Amino acid sequence: MSMFKIFDTAGSGMAAQTLRLNTVASNLANADSVSSTAQGAYRAREPLFAAVKQQVDGQFGVAADAGATGVKVDGITESQAAIPSRYEPGNPMADASGYVYGSNVNPVDELVNMISASRSYQNNVEVMNTTKQLMVKTLDLGK
Repeated sequence: MSMFKIFDTAGSGMAAQTLRLNTVASNLANADSVSSTAQGAYRAREPLFAAVKQQVDGQFGVAADAGATGVKVDGITESQAAIPSRYEPGNPMADASGYVYGSNVNPVDELVNMISASRSYQNNVEVMNTTKQLMVKTLDLGK
């Protein structure tokens, strides 16, 4: 594997964790939202990631280093957890029965996801910094 492909791999991991952090921020921003119907209530979202590794044939049919490696986003799913309802007849968003429907976001789970995504992002930054230092040291050997 080429040393430069490490930057591509770590960069795709950083991009994936950035999307994860943005999804967590969106979920936390909508944690206290209410709706007049269960179908209209905000549902927690979570990104789906997949590992990517593709082989690329080199020149003259000789196998080359691995091509694209890293992480790709397969999509964003919505939680299927139950939507909580509360009896608040005075709320302007209440339905005819006096119920409002909240989001199914669990703030504790989202904070755990935020910490995990932040640490994963930091780990990818460390991989890039270590690779850079190793490359500089290797160049210094030639002096």
